[in-house]
Amino acid sequence: MSGTGQDATHEPGARAPRASDPEMPETPVTETETETAAIPYRFERTHSAAEVVEHWASLADGEESGVEVSVAGRVMLNRPQGRLAFAELRDWSGAIQLFALAKVTKDFDGLTRVNLGDWVGVRGEVVRTKRGELSVKVAEWSPLARARRGFGDKWRGVSDPEIRYRQREVDLWANESSRHILTLRSRLVKAMRERLWAAGFVEVETPILHPIAGGAAAKPFVTHHNALDADLYLRIAPELYLKRLVVGGFEKVFEIGRLFRNEGISPRHNPEFTTLELYQAYADYGDLMVLIEELVSGLAQDLLGTTTLSYQGRPLELAAPWRRATMVELITEHTGLKVDVHTPIDELRSAARAHGVTPDDSWGPGKILVEVYEKTTEAELWGPVFVMDYPAEVSPLARRHRDDLDLVERFEPVVAGRELANAFSELTDPDDQRARFEEQAAAHRAGDEEANEVDEDYLRALEYGLPPTAGFGLGIDRLTMLFSDVSNIREVIAFPTLRPEH
Repeated sequence: MSGTGQDATHEPGARAPRASDPEMPETPVTETETETAAIPYRFERTHSAAEVVEHWASLADGEESGVEVSVAGRVMLNRPQGRLAFAELRDWSGAIQLFALAKVTKDFDGLTRVNLGDWVGVRGEVVRTKRGELSVKVAEWSPLARARRGFGDKWRGVSDPEIRYRQREVDLWANESSRHILTLRSRLVKAMRERLWAAGFVEVETPILHPIAGGAAAKPFVTHHNALDADLYLRIAPELYLKRLVVGGFEKVFEIGRLFRNEGISPRHNPEFTTLELYQAYADYGDLMVLIEELVSGLAQDLLGTTTLSYQGRPLELAAPWRRATMVELITEHTGLKVDVHTPIDELRSAARAHGVTPDDSWGPGKILVEVYEKTTEAELWGPVFVMDYPAEVSPLARRHRDDLDLVERFEPVVAGRELANAFSELTDPDDQRARFEEQAAAHRAGDEEANEVDEDYLRALEYGLPPTAGFGLGIDRLTMLFSDVSNIREVIAFPTLRPEH
């Protein structure tokens, strides 16, 4: 990268920050009124660091461009050498070397005293030094912000995960990979929107505060609205509102937004996370398999230039079509068990115990089957594979399977051992939906905090008529993990949920 070339010596001895290591305790440095007064209210920047590198890449060694630019960013290296000095200025786009001469640079001595992490604005001519380093020859400069806390040894970065996740602002400057991941996430969401818009989908927003926690099986966060004197829930899914929009005539609709679930934290789970939720009228779950495989493989091509990935050291091919297999088929492949929702309950319980699952007395055959699948099979699926045809018992919002009423037309795409999305042909019969809501409500009253309650508003909407519809929710955090080859969800969330510092 430009700015770390022959003229600047690569060693941590380059002018040290006030605290030598951000992973060690330090005391913030205060700022004088004089220093504060010297900070301008704005700075006119003409080029980013990357634009300077790109526009003047062909400049020959020792050549001057005759063009003056203004750049701004943090000083991440500062090495005075008598009557000249070299510094690295880094902004979000990259880095460029600053080349200062005592006889040319206004307040040369002040520039040599700039500390690592300080923000500066610089005006000067673009040149390439005799040693071949593209630089901005500093004519004048302005302090833009003082770093009261040191960034430490920039050559080693920051490795302490407590600092990396809790002080992301430090992590982003110290670790280029963190900047890359969050930039990739932004590009992913942009490309996802563009592909869906091009396919005729309309983007909408639905409430985050819900009167009933519905649309998924999860424990919600609860809050109280004083004016209404009513409890409200942070949404665990936007599903029911989006399907009401389909009832209202939106035939292809999607929402990208935050969901909240009052559950544990793990390398794959954060209490707040982001999903793409999408619904399409006149479609079934088979149509959604084609949509998802084409969307994900297309996004891989957009962002990475290929559908052939390496994830955690293993090859992964995302090109469509993906394998389709039923849950029962996959359980048999991985365990040798030949069981399904019609297997006698005692036989299912015995098989579950033999494979490390302790079934609760309240579980029916569908719940036991899913628990066995999750315990023995899901993590072993490298995929990508569409795991199809779930038990109706664990799928209260999905339409019953056209060939077996004890199943539903539901699938989950599993990639690298992880569920990427949840999708199904939607239940459109208000009577069947009411019956399943009431089963869920009974489970909720019996102590199941993740079970749904009866949503009368949604049932009323169904009575106006929901055409054949299919929908899915896809985890954007997990898709970003896949594309950036990281195994911990905290890496792809700018500010993940953490235990309080005290």
